[in-house]
Amino acid sequence: MNKLKNERGFSLAWVIGIVVVTSIISALTAGVIVYNNNKLSYDLTYGDLATDTDLNEFLTVYASILSDYYEDVDKGALLDEAIAGMMDYLGDDYSTYLDDESTADLFDSLSGEYTGIGVSINNSNKSIVKVYDNTPASKAGIQVGDIIVGFNDTDVRGESASNVVNMIKNTSDYFTLQLEREGKTITVSLKNETLITPNVEYYMVENTTTGYLYMETFSNTLSKQVEDALNDLENQGMTSLIIDLRDNTGGFLTAATDVASIFLKKGSRIYSLDYQGDVSNYNDKTSEHKEYNIVVLINENTASAAEILAAALKESYGATIVGETSFGKGKVQQTMKLDDGSMVKYTSALWLTPNGTCIDGTGIKPDYAISNEEQKDENGTIIGISDLQLSKAIEILNGITN
Repeated sequence: MNKLKNERGFSLAWVIGIVVVTSIISALTAGVIVYNNNKLSYDLTYGDLATDTDLNEFLTVYASILSDYYEDVDKGALLDEAIAGMMDYLGDDYSTYLDDESTADLFDSLSGEYTGIGVSINNSNKSIVKVYDNTPASKAGIQVGDIIVGFNDTDVRGESASNVVNMIKNTSDYFTLQLEREGKTITVSLKNETLITPNVEYYMVENTTTGYLYMETFSNTLSKQVEDALNDLENQGMTSLIIDLRDNTGGFLTAATDVASIFLKKGSRIYSLDYQGDVSNYNDKTSEHKEYNIVVLINENTASAAEILAAALKESYGATIVGETSFGKGKVQQTMKLDDGSMVKYTSALWLTPNGTCIDGTGIKPDYAISNEEQKDENGTIIGISDLQLSKAIEILNGITN
């Protein structure tokens, strides 16, 4: 990718903040997620299930295996496989069973918070590549370029970055880090805190009044981060905005709704849900809105909740879309956590754009279809990418404002 994308992807993806537990959330995992933890189902009760002959047949088989199978059977594992089998039967890529570890990883990634000291580190040499403001790391004086060489006076030069991360994040009390800086070793004392996972990156485009705002994941804290970023950009004189949703694979539906509501006028359509032909509309209920020109960047990895925001900005706000056709995930998933910490995630509805379009399988087509170009050396090795999509967005907004 271009220099901007390389820096952004590295610092945010490894926001193990010493230390966010990161996992790469694909479109099949994050999606558009809503909760469904407090009810059995839309129209079934336990009384209905008690008289369900098909279910009783399943229970008979289950009981027979437990009592008559020639070897001991792990009841939990047996039921896990049965649940996974039900999800597989649906034949829907987005309806899945997640074990307790995968469930924890997913919700940790989307919670918008983490326990750590607030740095990003290089995976190869354990050097500090970013220190976040107002965190234990910044307050302790840790600097970009410092290399972690010790933990609680124990040499960790031979340890992997992930092992060092685990040492730090699993420590509840104060600890020390030994850091190599300009040939000298210094020691800092600090303690983990609950911090907001940075899901945005923003800046003013040089020599313009255009702001740039990248959103990585639709986490629980995204709307607050977007509001803070916009306030800062507006204070710097921003009159137009580029919203970068490239490689954003989604997250919580509520987060997409909250972010869209920052920009849209009250009463504007954000999306609709189609549940077995019954369509419900969801409009902006807030008084807040923006009026500056917006260009949204998308690519083939822009999916689900990110597509909801892109479509709402295009059709209800009048934003211009630049880039490549998006992933095309027009389905919403309900989640149901099970007692053992695992979870089932299943498709419950189609979502529609403000104009009533279902983009499932087709995606959002940009107003300006542009692909980035690879930069290669004389041997044909890719050494970078020219971000023509970002350049086009700047060109469009400069043309409007000038």
